[in-house]
Amino acid sequence: MTLRLTESRSLVLKVLAAFALMALAIVCTKVFAGSASAHGYIDSPASRAKLCSTGVNTNCGNIVYEPQSLEAKGNFPAGGPADGQIAGAGDAFPQLNAQTSTRWSKVNINSGTNTFTWKITARHATAEWKYYITKKGWDPNKAIARADLEQFCYVKDTGAQPPATVTHTCNVPSDRTGYYVILGVWEVADTGNAFYSVVDVNIGGGTNPPADTTAPTVPTNLASSTITPNSVALSWTSSSDNVAVTGYKVFRGSTLLATVSGTSYTATGLTAGTSYTFTVQAIDAAGNTSAASNALTVSTPTGSTPDTTAPTVPGGIHVHATTSNSISIMWTASTDNVGVTAYRVYNGSTLVATLSGSVTDYTIAGLSTDTSYTFTVRAVDAAGNVSAAATVTGKTAVGTTNPNPGAQAWAPGIAYKVGDLVTYGGKTYSCRQPHTSLAGWEPATTPALWLLQ
Repeated sequence: MTLRLTESRSLVLKVLAAFALMALAIVCTKVFAGSASAHGYIDSPASRAKLCSTGVNTNCGNIVYEPQSLEAKGNFPAGGPADGQIAGAGDAFPQLNAQTSTRWSKVNINSGTNTFTWKITARHATAEWKYYITKKGWDPNKAIARADLEQFCYVKDTGAQPPATVTHTCNVPSDRTGYYVILGVWEVADTGNAFYSVVDVNIGGGTNPPADTTAPTVPTNLASSTITPNSVALSWTSSSDNVAVTGYKVFRGSTLLATVSGTSYTATGLTAGTSYTFTVQAIDAAGNTSAASNALTVSTPTGSTPDTTAPTVPGGIHVHATTSNSISIMWTASTDNVGVTAYRVYNGSTLVATLSGSVTDYTIAGLSTDTSYTFTVRAVDAAGNVSAAATVTGKTAVGTTNPNPGAQAWAPGIAYKVGDLVTYGGKTYSCRQPHTSLAGWEPATTPALWLLQ
C-alpha cells in the first residue's frame, strides 16, 4: 500500500511539473512576441515619417529606414513623449521633432470625412486609437506640445491583434484651413507603449475632392555645370502641378540615384573617363510622376588628380543591444568629398564584415558569454581611402553560449533572440529583436526584426 501511494504521488508531481513547463513556455512566447510585435505608421494620408522613407521629406535621419518604429510610452496625453518630442516619439529620431512652417512637405486634405490608413508591419494586441489636431492659432514654428493639440477622433479596440492594414473614418474639424499637424496614437494593449505618427496637412475646407490623378509637368533644361572625374553637378527648370510639386527623382540610366526637393543634385561615386546618361522626373504628394526630362549624356574627364581625401570618422558609435553571444553596434554616417561606399567592422584587429555605405549598424555574433570586446568601424570611399577608427567596447551578457550559432533555415513558431542567424530566400539574416516568429513575419518583409547580412 505504501509503495502504491508513493508511486501515485510521484506521478502527480510529474504531471504538475509538465504543466508548469508548458505554462512557462507560453508566458515566454508572449513576452518575446510582445517585445517585437508592435510596429506601424499612418500610410495615408502620408505621414511625416512615410514621406521621409520615400524621399519626399529630406534630412530625416534613420527614420527613412524604419518609419514604423516611432514607439514611446503610451497613455497619451497623460503619458508618452515629452512636449517638443511628440513628433519623434522621444529623442530616438530627433530630426522629426523639428518644426517650422516650411520644414515638412504637406499632404492636401479637406475638412470633414477623411479616411486614415495605418500600415502594420508587425501586429500587436490593440487597446485604442486616438487622433489629435493642432488648435486654431497654433504656432507652426515651435515644436509641438500637448497644449497645441485637441482630440477629434477616438476608436476603441477589442484588444485583439489588428490586420496588416487598419482604416478609420474620422471627421476633421470644419473650422480649419491651411497648415495643421494631425497626430495619430496607436495604444497597444499589453506593453504599456504606443506608436506615434504625425501627418502634416494642408486643409482646403469643404468636402473631399476627387483623388489627385494629375501628374506634374515634365522638368526641362536638364544640364550639367561642374564635372569632375568622379562627379557631375546637375540642374533643371522646375515643374508645375495642379496641386503642388513635392520633389524630383534623379536617374542615372534606369537607376534611381535620389529624390530631392530642389532643382539641383550632384551625382557622385562616378568613374573617370566614363559616359553617363541622366534624367529627372517630378512627383507630387499623391505619388503622380511626370514623364522623364530631356536625357543628358555626360562624360567624366580622365587624367585628373586622384581622390586622396578619406571619409570622416563614423560618429556616435555605441552598443545598442547585447546577448550572451552577440553585441549589436550602431553609428552615424560618415561624409566624404565624393561618397562613402562601405564600412569595415573589426573585432579587435580582425575584419568581421564589410557593409554597404548606407548601413550604419551591425550585430557581431558567435561571441563568448560574459566577455568584453572592442569593436572598430572605418568608412571607405570608392578610391579606397579609409577613415580613422571609431571604437566602442561592449560586454556580452551572462548566460549560456548559443550551442548552435550557425545560420538555420527560418521557420514560424521559433523563439529567436538577438544575434541568431537564419537563412531565408537564399540570404542570411541576423535577429534584431527577440520574438517568436509567425507566418507573415518572414525576414525579407520585417526589417524591424531581421538585419540582412
